Amino acid sequence: MRLDKYLKVSRIIKRRTVAKEACEGGRVSINEKVAKPSTDVKEGDIIKIVFGNRELKARIINIAEHVRKEDAKAMYEILEGEEDKE
Repeated sequence: MRLDKYLKVSRIIKRRTVAKEACEGGRVSINEKVAKPSTDVKEGDIIKIVFGNRELKARIINIAEHVRKEDAKAMYEILEGEEDKE
């Protein structure tokens, strides 16, 4: 699955366009490498997102095309920082 779509489906970032802009701005990295919006993600990858002066680090646990809002948090595990919605 594309990184920008994963961020939207998992509700780490609410809108795909915002996720795409964050990736294009170099604020998102996967496994310590800056990632493009089209980068494929897989289970076990570590995503790091910089939100202004805060950052979120999370491990991908599950990848699914369609997820209910209540089940979205089960797609990742927060390692550092706190979850923030844009």
